[in-house]
Amino acid sequence: GRDAKYDPSLAVPVVVHGDAAFPGQGVVAETLNLNGLDGFTTGGTIHIIANNQIGFTTDPQDSRSTRYASDLAKGFDIPIIHVNADDVEVCIAAVRLAVAFRNKFHRDIVIDLVGYRRHGHNEADEPAYTQPVMTKTIKDHPRPYQVYAKQLIHEGVVTEADVATMEESINAEFAEARQKVIALVAAQGDQSSPHQSPTKSGVSTITTSVPADKLRSLNEQLLSWPSDFTVHAKLIPQLEKRREAVNEGKGILWGHAEQLALASLLTDGVPVRLTGQDAERGTFSQRHLRLHDVSEQQWMPFTGTTYTPIKHLQDAQASFEVFNSPLSEAAVIGFEYGYSTLAPEALVMWEAQYGDFANGGQIMVDQFISSGRAKWGERSRLVMLLPHGYEGNGPEHSSARIERFLQACAEDNMRVANPSTADNYFHLLRRQGLSSELRPLIIFTPKSLLRSPAAAATLDGLATGEFQTVIDDAAAEGRRDKVKRLLICSGKVSHDLLSAAGRANEEVAIARLELFYPFPKERMAAVIAAYPNLEEVTWVQEEPRNMGAWTFLRRRIDSLLHGISLGYCGRSSRSSPAEGYPQTHKVEQERIIREAFLPASERTPLPDTE
Repeated sequence: GRDAKYDPSLAVPVVVHGDAAFPGQGVVAETLNLNGLDGFTTGGTIHIIANNQIGFTTDPQDSRSTRYASDLAKGFDIPIIHVNADDVEVCIAAVRLAVAFRNKFHRDIVIDLVGYRRHGHNEADEPAYTQPVMTKTIKDHPRPYQVYAKQLIHEGVVTEADVATMEESINAEFAEARQKVIALVAAQGDQSSPHQSPTKSGVSTITTSVPADKLRSLNEQLLSWPSDFTVHAKLIPQLEKRREAVNEGKGILWGHAEQLALASLLTDGVPVRLTGQDAERGTFSQRHLRLHDVSEQQWMPFTGTTYTPIKHLQDAQASFEVFNSPLSEAAVIGFEYGYSTLAPEALVMWEAQYGDFANGGQIMVDQFISSGRAKWGERSRLVMLLPHGYEGNGPEHSSARIERFLQACAEDNMRVANPSTADNYFHLLRRQGLSSELRPLIIFTPKSLLRSPAAAATLDGLATGEFQTVIDDAAAEGRRDKVKRLLICSGKVSHDLLSAAGRANEEVAIARLELFYPFPKERMAAVIAAYPNLEEVTWVQEEPRNMGAWTFLRRRIDSLLHGISLGYCGRSSRSSPAEGYPQTHKVEQERIIREAFLPASERTPLPDTE
């Protein structure tokens, strides 16, 4: 690839598809599109379509608009070999041709293996209900090994006695394997797998701080490029601000803190891989990991010279990769999850263009990321970066669907965080890269806060701090006994509250929950207990009441209050994640922030829209 070095001879990827799934499932087209892309190519995947009407009751004319099940591959210039599954020797020739093509050209190839199933969709189904003629034809047709045996007997290669002996030997081997499986299952009994035992806090003791001198050195290296390389004139002042921020020890913005975290992990020996639809620059122009030479791009717009400073760190002990992905969620999330399970030492990160776009990969989240550990014992430290926050950009650019991820949380299966400051994000990334407790990590990252001074990190915060699961109200020091109402919030809305006019009310304090799951019960209890005269606790969120973290947190927070009332302040229950008009959004957002500081009895009752 452009930067990555890989050896395609180390393994041969083989993907088996059903004839109904190959043209029917969109993820197939997304995956085929990866075959020639830097950062995703495998050096050629061999796709085998088990073309045996696995869709069962759906006939081919109802399953696809093309003559062949494999025709989708034509759009990607992928060779297709059609072969009769009854012809053993031709099948072997097809595989040899596919492997030879793959070894020569390092591209995908498809084998359309045209066969049949003797049973229904499973052994208990009756296929004759829906395909009676085909089922009778198959029933009367000899099995493939019988067809081949007859051919070999006719050619004098084997005798009927030889065939009988082989058949008995194979059946005995299968029977022995089955008994071993039965014995293995019986031995395990009903014991729970050890990998399912939960931990209490989800926070292990890991040093995530980095000495200030080391951060200064890394920062200078991240701001270096060859003397004959011309950086875009508008970008130079932005990068120069990163030098000033570290030298002054404050104002380290989100993308800057992220680069320092990743660079420090490389010097710790942790490989890092980041992909996404705008990963190199960042959707919001906040990252700029890969720089483009503007002098060459004027005449070579698609092949201009690039330079990635983080790939040239003096003390790096591990590799770094960053790639812009195709406009795909399902295939790319699946690719990155698979990558992370086979390279558990690496910090593999996927970023959505907007958090809502993860909807396109929901199958991967449900079937693999959230449940792979319980189902198969898979270990992964995959990070999903999902930009989230209500800025009036409409329903498809506001919510990463926090509630869906939290609904899938159980058995310590993953970590879900919504950090509100760049330094907490820095420590969270480093903890994820250094932890020996491998879990996928879902991070709801900001949009408007990317350049906010209020969310910026200090050099001291990176050099001496650690990840905080809950951030207490520093402004409440000295007046804790006066506080009657505690607002608990998370992420972007916390900054709206911290900068609001109601902030001057001495009876109100604001606490920020930075880690949703595993829920930091002890730390949250300690924060609540620090206010001896509390009368009300209110959860404040931007999302509608039936979305966001409210339904997940309600019971957990209430169990810590011992009689103190728990209220909700946010949008009413809705079917859409956000308003579609900026003006409407502004009115509703202002109401939430204004009413959060009021006693519960003085807030506008929310309509019952459920």
